[in-house]
Amino acid sequence: MKVWKRVLSLAMVSALAVTSLTACGGNGGSDSSEGSASADTFKIGGIGPTTGDAAAYGTAVQNGIQLAVDEINADGGINGYQIEYQFEDDQNDAEKSVNAYNTLKDWGMQMLVGTVTSAPCTAVVKETEKDNMFQLSPSATAVESIAADNAFRICFSDPNQGKASAEYISDNGLAEKVAVIYNSSDVYSTGIYQKFAEESKAKGLEIVAAEAFTADSKNNFEVQLKKAQDAGADLVFLPIYYQEASLILTQADQIGYAPKFFGCDGLDGILAVENFDTSLAEGVMLLTPFTADAEDEMTQTFVKDYEDAFDITPIQFAADAYDCMYAIKAAAEDAELTPDMSVSDICEAMKTSMTKITIDGLTGSGITWTSDGEPSKEAKAVIIEDGSYKAM
Repeated sequence: MKVWKRVLSLAMVSALAVTSLTACGGNGGSDSSEGSASADTFKIGGIGPTTGDAAAYGTAVQNGIQLAVDEINADGGINGYQIEYQFEDDQNDAEKSVNAYNTLKDWGMQMLVGTVTSAPCTAVVKETEKDNMFQLSPSATAVESIAADNAFRICFSDPNQGKASAEYISDNGLAEKVAVIYNSSDVYSTGIYQKFAEESKAKGLEIVAAEAFTADSKNNFEVQLKKAQDAGADLVFLPIYYQEASLILTQADQIGYAPKFFGCDGLDGILAVENFDTSLAEGVMLLTPFTADAEDEMTQTFVKDYEDAFDITPIQFAADAYDCMYAIKAAAEDAELTPDMSVSDICEAMKTSMTKITIDGLTGSGITWTSDGEPSKEAKAVIIEDGSYKAM
């Protein structure tokens, strides 16, 4: 497939954003089993946290989708039809995510990009399965998040992130003794840890400490860090989110412990944590398919357009979401979709076409999908240097 190049000026992005938001403001109220009420636009919804602890993820996804929608619409839309786009905040809460899904159904949504985080996505996929609505998640990594055959994702699953992390650490000789600090109350964290431990054994990595915390004890990590330090761990693996990681880095510095730190996509956003001393993140490595500092033309064009439109540098979640929209465009064009088709008919066509397309995106070249909804693409890592992400 061709690499899509973005040529919109800031004025075009702004104008289209206003148009899109105006279109999204109405209450479509159409039955989700029918086609678009006007039969001349595709209605695509998004769900994720734009408030609360995981707001950095959801806001990035919301913006990434918006930028792609504006570009696609300016380039003629999908099969000649424009896209209407509406995004709902779920505060990283499963019940609120289902409520957001119902709001979007009432609006007339025909396809869903979401949800952003795993537990809400696992709840929502049960609803999209019942409705046979096509769902493509940019970043929900739990295996259960795309358990139904109507659901796909563009990111790696938790097990795949754990496996790839162990392989990367071992293959690049980053450590001899590894400690793990993970959230045992979170499916994302435990899913990655379990596969990491399994693959570490296969790769000959020695895990000298595996210390858990829970949602009720995620502020003080002195015990976990001291055990890792006493065990002589020269690398600490953090399959957790950026908020807790920022506390761990701060507290490690306070006790004079300076190992290497390695995480997954949940660490993306750590440089934006309020009141966090970002110098403590120097040298932190994370498995992520996107870095804004990459020198290829596609990334640099995307970063410039994104910064012009939203006045912030994009993180991986924005790139994931952007690629999602172009994957939908490619599959919808392969399937020759039209907006007057029912939600179920759209879904059936998309399930087939997703396994036929290949896209060159921001998060990987030659991305393909299998019928179980999993993507195939190369794993990449970045390191934080001078307050920004650098490709390794």
